[in-house]
Amino acid sequence: MDQQQKTFRRIVTGHDADGKAIIISDAPPVHTQLVGGVGGPTFFEVWHTLETPALIRAQPNEPDEPGLVLPPPKSGTRIRVIEFPPEGEEIRKLTSADAVAKFRSMGDAKASTSDEAAPHPLMHRTKTVDYGIVLEGEITLVLDRAETTIQAGDIVIQNGTNHAWANRSGKICRMIFMLIDGQFTNEII
Repeated sequence: MDQQQKTFRRIVTGHDADGKAIIISDAPPVHTQLVGGVGGPTFFEVWHTLETPALIRAQPNEPDEPGLVLPPPKSGTRIRVIEFPPEGEEIRKLTSADAVAKFRSMGDAKASTSDEAAPHPLMHRTKTVDYGIVLEGEITLVLDRAETTIQAGDIVIQNGTNHAWANRSGKICRMIFMLIDGQFTNEII
């Protein structure tokens, strides 16, 4: 099974000294991280903003973070691509402690909501509104009381829900995620 995926470009624009639009960089994403070793997802960190409204600079700098961070910055946004390999037994057999460790490696151990009764060992929740778009392949979105398989072109709008991603397809699934920092209202536990 060939799991090699085509690398994508990240084109960053800006302005020259005359205020004219230019390309600042045109290359694959700088920050890429395999999470959890062989069989885990690969995160391609594309960009993030630190505030809303986002400050637009003539010459934007590469966002600087010390490794992978799951949620966006407070009042900010994050865009990333994740390649999910087919899910194997190593994922299905994870304990709650294993799940916490995986989310810790993504910079947010508190996101893990895994327990013995969870419908998937990598259940997690963040205070974000996420737009997830399947670019290639298919994946199953697992929620507390429902699940659905989404395919290339499908879009998920996730509103701070407890969830996991299960690739049961036998092929890599590539998704793009736009994460927006959020806050739960009093009606959500």
